[in-house]
Amino acid sequence: MNRQDFRRLAGQRVRDAEVLLAGRRYAAAYYLCGYAVECALKACIAKRTGRYDFPELKTVQASYTHSLKQLVVPANLEKQLQKELRGERFGANWTLLQDWSEQNRYDLNITGQEARDLYDAVTDSTDGLLTWL
Repeated sequence: MNRQDFRRLAGQRVRDAEVLLAGRRYAAAYYLCGYAVECALKACIAKRTGRYDFPELKTVQASYTHSLKQLVVPANLEKQLQKELRGERFGANWTLLQDWSEQNRYDLNITGQEARDLYDAVTDSTDGLLTWL
């Protein structure tokens, strides 16, 4: 997988989530929204890797996680995230996203409101997580 692959995958997964929301498949939509952000963060990590560079082991290990909070570190976005969190709306969106986990793929109790809220937090054209990434 390269940067472009991760970027395409992020876009496809958020569109998949939109279709699932329309079909009232809330748990799957919720999961795919978080997964889209995970892919976008991994695209940011891939962007930092030079074509002929051999990445540090610490960076590689930190990149193999589903934790969005942890992926911010190898993506080198910690300072930018702290700056963005000063914005009320972005901060609220990030807070919603922090509850996401790859374990949500097993959660059958996600409500329509939770799924729509996460979708909005990810796709908001001004303060959404994908817009930021």
